[in-house]
Amino acid sequence: MTELNGARLTAARRAADLNALADGALLDVLVIGGGITGAGIALDAASRGLRVALVEKHDLAFGTSRWSSKLVHGGLRYLATGNVGIARRSAIERGILMTHNAPHLVHAMPQLVPLLPSMSHSKRALVRAGFLAGDALRALAGTPSSTLPRSRRVSARRVVEMAPTVRRDGLDGGLLAYDGQLIDDARLVTAVARTAAQHGARILTYVAASQATGTSARLTDQRTGQSFDVSAQAVINAAGVWAADIDGSLRLRPSRGTHLVFDASAFGNPTAALTIPIPGELNRFVFAMPEQLGRVYLGLTDEAAPGPIPDVPEPSAGEVEFLLDTVNTALGTALQATDVIGAYAGLRPLIDTGEGRTADVSREHAVVESPAGVISVIGGKLTEYRFMAQDVLDRAVSLRRLSAASCRTHQLPLIGAPSNPGPVAGATAGLPASLIARYGAEAPTVVASASCARPTEPVVEGIDVTRAEFEYAVTHEGALDVDDILDRRTRVGLVLRDRERVVDEAAEFLAGVAGS
Repeated sequence: MTELNGARLTAARRAADLNALADGALLDVLVIGGGITGAGIALDAASRGLRVALVEKHDLAFGTSRWSSKLVHGGLRYLATGNVGIARRSAIERGILMTHNAPHLVHAMPQLVPLLPSMSHSKRALVRAGFLAGDALRALAGTPSSTLPRSRRVSARRVVEMAPTVRRDGLDGGLLAYDGQLIDDARLVTAVARTAAQHGARILTYVAASQATGTSARLTDQRTGQSFDVSAQAVINAAGVWAADIDGSLRLRPSRGTHLVFDASAFGNPTAALTIPIPGELNRFVFAMPEQLGRVYLGLTDEAAPGPIPDVPEPSAGEVEFLLDTVNTALGTALQATDVIGAYAGLRPLIDTGEGRTADVSREHAVVESPAGVISVIGGKLTEYRFMAQDVLDRAVSLRRLSAASCRTHQLPLIGAPSNPGPVAGATAGLPASLIARYGAEAPTVVASASCARPTEPVVEGIDVTRAEFEYAVTHEGALDVDDILDRRTRVGLVLRDRERVVDEAAEFLAGVAGS
């Protein structure tokens, strides 16, 4: 199934796919986990011609994949620790996303380091050298400077224009570099999963997997309680921080990364990510990043998170204090806890090496086979999801002798990219800019397929998410409840006061198109 309408995820399609699996539909690959890695594996497998199903016990991007900094890193940080391999791969994968697969979702983000008196000359030289190394990485990856501009020094006046609340006493200009920024990480997961569906994958949310072996698993529909067994040539565990629930022999060491959410006006509506070196750290920074919906995200931390894995991690008071204290070193007027309008935390699925701080644990991934034959991919980072998917699927094809074509995801545009626009290709002129930012070339389809009144109007005044987007989340993107709409298809739910304003509208859209 490669027709464009195959990207449509609905409750009816989910039910039909579940029934087919319960009736013994043949599978080459069963993927467990609906985050970015699992969705990437499903796309890779389906685009190679394999029969694939993805199951996720919650919703798409329910876990770590929605709690990131929304950055597609070029790997600069890893150069500082001597890990050239992961740095180079990160730069290559960033370039693939920005120029081929998802140019509508990933754009150049200015990163601005203000040169303040507290920053020593040696630290300035180190940052500048790092930015130049980043330029070299970009060139080595083949990403043109028209996509990611070269780094440079800028004047104090320009610093203030881009980050109006920066401290001005003694400001000696700034260092400016560029990295990739996602409009939203959960939207990337949705786009990858829908593109996998476009190529024939069965995408099944709210379906839990248990009793997994190398060729089978028990599936349970979380909405009805129905359970049944499925068989597959290969079972791949991409459950992230929950991977050990599928394969108990795995050893992970989760670390928590926390972000605070502000109204952009608290930072003077910046146009660049204010980048502040963490005192006493060689290659770690705090970022205040302008984001969609008129917000700024401030992050991030790297704290050990031992113990049971929560469904929704919570920031600690210490992390909130650390982020505020660090950003305030670069601001003219200090931010207070009362300026924070939301917060979120995510757990990195790091491989347990048994030593060192989590901040120093490698972001490399690993592919391992359990004694029962389950193939797991653990560790890694969002930027490298496509490479990780290729790696684990290549291993599965080899181990299980699957008949599959070669990987082609490095040139496969996601739904919404200019060369994969959706069934209603057309001009986006006149459509809300925020809608285009989230859907790219698919934006005309979002509006054309809407049956609601006033499709291009905001769901409520002051929130730039349209009514058509709420409807589309249900009719095309597999949203099955209010949280799916507010927390993952859109990010309105990050701010409680905004969530409260739109929750009834989301419920109405669900009721109006139930079963579509």
